[in-house]
Amino acid sequence: MRRRDFIKTSTIAGGYAITGPALLANAGSLFPSTDKSLADNKSWFNKSMRWAQLAFVENDPAKCDPDFWLDYFKRIHAQGALLSAGGVVAFYPTDVPLHHRSDYLGNKDLVGYMVEGCRKMNMTVCLRTDPHAARQNVYDAYPDWIAVTADGKKRRHWANPDLWVTCALGPYNFDFMTSVHKEIMTRFKPEGIFSNRWSGSGMCYCEHCVQNFKIFSGGMELPRDGASTAKYREWNTARLKELWFLWDAEMRKIKPVSRFIPNGFPDRKITGQLADIFFVDRQGRSGNIPPWDSGRGAKELRAGGMGMKPLIHIFSVGLEEAPRWKDSVNTDAELRVWAVNGVANGMLPCFVKFGATPIDKRWMSPIEQVYQGFYRSEKYLRNTASMARVAVLEQGGASAGGKPWQLNSAGHMNGMYHSLVEGHVPFEMINSGVLNAELLKPYKLLVLPNSTSLSDSQCAIISKFVEDGGSVVATFESSLYDENGKKRTDFGLTNLFGVSFDNAVEGPMQNSYLRLHSDAVTNKFHPVLEGLEDANRIINGIYTVKVKPVAANFPSPVTLVPTYPDLPMEDVYTRNPDPDTRELYLREIGKGRVAYIPWDIERTFWQYMAPDHGKLLNNTIKWALSEEPVVAVTAPGLIETTVWRQEQSMAVHLVNLTNPMMMKGPMRELIPVNAEVSIKIPTNAKVSGVHLPVSQREPAYIIKDGRIMLTVTQIMDHEIIGIDLA
Repeated sequence: MRRRDFIKTSTIAGGYAITGPALLANAGSLFPSTDKSLADNKSWFNKSMRWAQLAFVENDPAKCDPDFWLDYFKRIHAQGALLSAGGVVAFYPTDVPLHHRSDYLGNKDLVGYMVEGCRKMNMTVCLRTDPHAARQNVYDAYPDWIAVTADGKKRRHWANPDLWVTCALGPYNFDFMTSVHKEIMTRFKPEGIFSNRWSGSGMCYCEHCVQNFKIFSGGMELPRDGASTAKYREWNTARLKELWFLWDAEMRKIKPVSRFIPNGFPDRKITGQLADIFFVDRQGRSGNIPPWDSGRGAKELRAGGMGMKPLIHIFSVGLEEAPRWKDSVNTDAELRVWAVNGVANGMLPCFVKFGATPIDKRWMSPIEQVYQGFYRSEKYLRNTASMARVAVLEQGGASAGGKPWQLNSAGHMNGMYHSLVEGHVPFEMINSGVLNAELLKPYKLLVLPNSTSLSDSQCAIISKFVEDGGSVVATFESSLYDENGKKRTDFGLTNLFGVSFDNAVEGPMQNSYLRLHSDAVTNKFHPVLEGLEDANRIINGIYTVKVKPVAANFPSPVTLVPTYPDLPMEDVYTRNPDPDTRELYLREIGKGRVAYIPWDIERTFWQYMAPDHGKLLNNTIKWALSEEPVVAVTAPGLIETTVWRQEQSMAVHLVNLTNPMMMKGPMRELIPVNAEVSIKIPTNAKVSGVHLPVSQREPAYIIKDGRIMLTVTQIMDHEIIGIDLA
């Protein structure tokens, strides 16, 4: 097969010749802001609220019943379909040379039949491709399309040795897959194409990658040990943007409202800024991932600039663990909670079934029930804005360095996230890379969970936020480093914290504690110690930043009890029980409040789950917020709370995470809980009705002092309090 059989779009240096910053500079021409479909709220981006994905396998054309699926789509009120079409296997009679047509296709067109059936039900259709692997005939015709390992060997597929792994950044994607995508667009006119594993399967050392990187970097070689460097990440991102833009542009030539949907793009900030719609591939949890991690993906994308653009949550009906049992079925409870948590956090549901010839159908009934609940709740799921008043600064879990106290850096965000969920606090995220005053306007409180690396301008934005009446809670090494990871001589936010860095981090602190004090004059406990008044002392964290106060009149509710021996038992006693070393610095600055916690409270909380740490952290957040909460929830167990505004309504989501298997799935059952809920009515709004659309109940409620108060009983996995506003 000769290369001229494919549309030539790629040169050794990059077909579009747009790399690095120039790529973003040219984004306007490839992603036109004047596209009328974006301004039309009834465009396909906003039309479809419930999605279904079928990931066909090669023998499905001979075995599956497409009418069975079309009937199921109808029963669950699905409005969008994501269907496998081509790439490693074509499920339609393709004419693209080397595009492998399913050996079981015969004279059928599985894609065409499903697309036609979905269109008859007025469904949005996106088609899926997978370009990460190819067969022997592709290798034989174009060996340069195949990925190469660091030792120069062509890369066999790790799961199927009959296949070869393709290079994502060379002619296979730029030439061959461009032809495949153009054929799919021409034949089926889908609204979008979603590509799985399109962004590569690790570092590739093929001739194209070696030469392209050398040109981009000014002569550098690819990192030979496989370790990703800053320059490699810059090139990899630029090259993938080039591919994204190429495919998107070719698709729009055929259907202007269509989009390429770049699954797994490495930069969430760029994804948020440039994608009009995005499929969040967060299929399920494994290991010790908590169930709230389902909705976290939505927060992270909105944090990077996605805003209120549609986010479709792809979740699997199977068990998502390392052995990859792709034909498995997860439990009813696990499926429901994972699905509803994504919706509660602003995503639209999209179940995925791998293989269209189902073996175990137990998943179908719970998904049908959940989707019918979403259907009844549709009015309250067309969100226009989050009503959260708390924002958490997100830095992608990056650490400023490799010191012992800087390891396990993801624990800071995980612990803060879990603490906020436990405290029933609705919150959003803001990516530090897009931080600006405008993004902070909806919020009263900004939380910095060990936000180590902040630029001078970012520190100035945060300081101005407090000056204008906002509040800040910050921990550990927040602002001690600049945006490049260079250590400052002092915190960038010293003016807010009221303390100065004292040139050391102490720890690991063995057998250290925190002394809890009442006020020496009033004998009353500070609000941050609510519920801890009789504790006297609680356990400390593992590391603490040594600081010295530069501001006066700090209260002293929490002080350090230094490390003392934990063996032999006869020597386990406090040597210096009451040193005057504060471990919590609280300040009021105008109408704003600042709390600085110099130790790793949230990471320690995540690691050891000591409830005292969660209580102290949430009390501190409540004190710093210093306003009536939008939603107050009193309930046993664990209820995640989110709150959203729609055009003529608002919705409070209560997701019941109460379960003995919360931190290690799958959940076996749903355990119902009751919740007392108080909701602040928006200014100048009048309540015309309160509904529970998931359970189809009309609750009793009262309105008092500008708040709706009600009891929601028997919350299984999820309830929505839908409030109609006049």
